[in-house]
Amino acid sequence: MSDFVLALVIIAGGSLLALGYSLVRARWIYKQPVENKTLKRISGYISEGAMTFLMREYKVLIPFVGFVALFLALANKGMLRYQAVSFVTGASASALAGFIGMRVATASNSRTTHAAQGGLVPALKVAFTGGSIMGMSVVGLAMFGLFILLTLGKIFLGGTTVIMADTILPVISGFSLGASSMALFARVGGGIFTKAADVGADLVGKVEAGIPEDDHRNPATIADNVGDNVGDVAGMGADLFESYVGSIIGSMILGIGVAGSDVFRMKLALFPLILSAAGILAALIGIGLVRVKSGKSAQSALNRGTFGAAGIAALFSFILAFFFLKGEGDISYVSIFFASVIGMVAGSLIGILTEHYTGTDTKPVKKIVKACETGAATTIITGMGVGMMSAFFPIVVITAAILLSHFVAGLYGVAIAALGMLMTLGVQLAVDAYGPIADNAGGLAEMSEFPPEVREVTDELDAVGNTTAAIGKGFAIGSAALTSIILFSAFKEQVGLKVVDLMGVRVITGILFGAVLPYLFSSMAMNAVGEAAFAMIEEVRRQFREKPGILDETEEPDYRRCVDISTASALKEMLLPGIIAVVTPVLIGFLGGPKMLSGTLIGVTASGVVLAIFMANSGGAWDNAKKMIENGSSQGKGSEAHKAAVVGDTVGDPFKDTAGPSLNILIKLMAIISLVIAPMLKNYWGL
Repeated sequence: MSDFVLALVIIAGGSLLALGYSLVRARWIYKQPVENKTLKRISGYISEGAMTFLMREYKVLIPFVGFVALFLALANKGMLRYQAVSFVTGASASALAGFIGMRVATASNSRTTHAAQGGLVPALKVAFTGGSIMGMSVVGLAMFGLFILLTLGKIFLGGTTVIMADTILPVISGFSLGASSMALFARVGGGIFTKAADVGADLVGKVEAGIPEDDHRNPATIADNVGDNVGDVAGMGADLFESYVGSIIGSMILGIGVAGSDVFRMKLALFPLILSAAGILAALIGIGLVRVKSGKSAQSALNRGTFGAAGIAALFSFILAFFFLKGEGDISYVSIFFASVIGMVAGSLIGILTEHYTGTDTKPVKKIVKACETGAATTIITGMGVGMMSAFFPIVVITAAILLSHFVAGLYGVAIAALGMLMTLGVQLAVDAYGPIADNAGGLAEMSEFPPEVREVTDELDAVGNTTAAIGKGFAIGSAALTSIILFSAFKEQVGLKVVDLMGVRVITGILFGAVLPYLFSSMAMNAVGEAAFAMIEEVRRQFREKPGILDETEEPDYRRCVDISTASALKEMLLPGIIAVVTPVLIGFLGGPKMLSGTLIGVTASGVVLAIFMANSGGAWDNAKKMIENGSSQGKGSEAHKAAVVGDTVGDPFKDTAGPSLNILIKLMAIISLVIAPMLKNYWGL
């Protein structure tokens, strides 16, 4: 059996293992009972709203996918025209992963609330199982899509090193482009939706009407819970789906470009696929380790699964490198193993740093709580200061990972480090997707008026989920930085640039232009949230004004109207930022040339990663400062300090859930578009 066929068999097995797990556990979720009629009815509103948004979003994106596919088919020559098929496959796989995750998450939330009647252990089991289905669906569909494309390439073209370098890998880069395009719109659209609803629900419900968070009398509360799913389940899933695919394809391109024999180069290109398949098995073992005993912390159970999977993945990485790469070329199998471990350690450190700057009861968040006592202005100033400081150490970790992995194995080592960070994505995304399920479960317990002991369980789940969400965003940013670097390196390989002169006028111009793009993009996202939130606030005020019986529960709020407002606003406002992200590298590449585009990619990566960390961590810190006050810290709930904290959290919401996370995708999308058009640019500029 050739190495190529062996790799195909392994990734087929890994993808089927992940998808089989998802199917079995989804059936288990749907068998869990939901007996409370109010709970069933309200959760039905959330499920209906989430699926309505997703279907309308996909309908808007179908013409875009068709246009890009047509462009790829007409602009390319020869076999490269099949990038169009690869692009559609990537977009479809990403959309399907979002659909599966959304369906399961909206089914898991009510079942988690019901299970919470039996305590923390059964509730955590349901919520985490729902998240694990999302995680394994993402990696399973990504690997299955790559398996299909590589198999077709093998059947129709063969599997030589030259064909891999010249045709198969450039064609399957379209798969990553499809995933990235869907991810951008899912992140931006989902972020606008969720924050418009959240801001409207908080400012009118909590501040003006004085009713609790997630109170069923608030017309925007269903839209708020829908937003948790479209933003943090579908959005985060699409974000990490494209990071995962981009890191695999970028690693393969860099592997095939390493100097050495054809056999060694082929093995380096196939190794990322085998490593990713082993990561699926490690993630499944990690998922099995997430068990909590009565009286124990849910956070410790989730950490055990995450770090346990990473340790197992490191062992698998050594074994695979030893048997597949030993004695084959200039880069030793030990060096490649160390590169993968460097990525795993860097990802863990970024998670720990994110938890320090955003977690409940940490020193930075306590500092914000103290600032809330003197008003909204000091709350915002302190929160921004914490966010700025929080960007420093993750960047140190990322740069150290790049330097160390490059030292041990060159650019290919950097690629393997990025892949090592994402190797156990199945369990990492499971922990992240658990967060919105737990959040929804708490909201449903409040709206369905469950006993206080049930809400205590869901509140504990939610508190842990808030931390996992912040860590997930930090992890996504770190992986985006490394992924964009390897995609940029792959672009250089494909376009034929050996050196990028940073003193060249075109390169400097590109760097400056690229550095400002994240600010332009963030501005559009923030303004979109502001406009959508204004419409939501006006609608909630209108309902309270025209239906005074809502507050004394003699009239029913119109939840669907609020969901519709968030949906319409999100779909309208997501288009312009998305189009700018897609069109910019194409225009710069053809008008300014590959050198100017290289500068743009450098600028957008450096600027975007730092800004994304700042925004995500500021927002997370403001959020947990508010939660600490609501749980009795400082002056307590309803105080002036609490009102200041609500303002800080409201400012932070679009920071951490719209603009910040979307920047991950902006930098990766621009890099993968550059990689896809590299053969066109090479011909156009005669390189």
